[in-house]
Amino acid sequence: MRTATFSRRTFSTFGALSVLAPATLRTVAAQNDAEGTLAEVPTTGGRRPGPMIQAGGSDVSASVPEGFAPIAIQIDTAQVSADIERIGIVEGVMQNPSGPWIVSWYEDLPSLGQGSNVVMAGHVDYWNVGPAVFWALKEPGLAEDDAIRVVAEDQTVYEYAVQWSRTYSIDELTPETINAEIVGPTDDEVLTLITCGGEFDAARGEYLSRIVVRSAMVGTSGA
Repeated sequence: MRTATFSRRTFSTFGALSVLAPATLRTVAAQNDAEGTLAEVPTTGGRRPGPMIQAGGSDVSASVPEGFAPIAIQIDTAQVSADIERIGIVEGVMQNPSGPWIVSWYEDLPSLGQGSNVVMAGHVDYWNVGPAVFWALKEPGLAEDDAIRVVAEDQTVYEYAVQWSRTYSIDELTPETINAEIVGPTDDEVLTLITCGGEFDAARGEYLSRIVVRSAMVGTSGA
């Protein structure tokens, strides 16, 4: 796993979005000692956690499992059945999901099976399309214990149960909150989904809030 540092500009926009906040914040988003450089993340119609510091080295602790890349996600209560793409950090910038119906996993952060915080993002809506893959995270939203299934590249299915879903206003997205509650490392394996929410400010071209869903891994099974 790599160590990442996130800035408060951590929520950017997909499609018609922009950067969420201006200041810089630091956070370790993986459980090792590597260090890297800052980036930002986008979202459709709104933004979400984005800027991060990409690990600059390749050293990986021997105690950290190899992990597997996710390739698909299913959330029955949100009518989500989508492929997952790998998104990287280019010149310090977390790239936007490539379309309205795909979910992005940031491969510079923990992967499935590494026992930490697996972070993904998706558009809530999309220009000339309307509601997108994570629309139901906003309306009606996910409830505690809702099931999320993520298929890994080795065909193992990682099963998660929603712990909480929260809407953060831009003002609430302080460096401390972003690090402690959203993108930082965790002691147990969790899945964090991020998208835009709240009111849309047409003048600024962005949503005024970010929706974050945190789920705990409850088991694995065959595909």
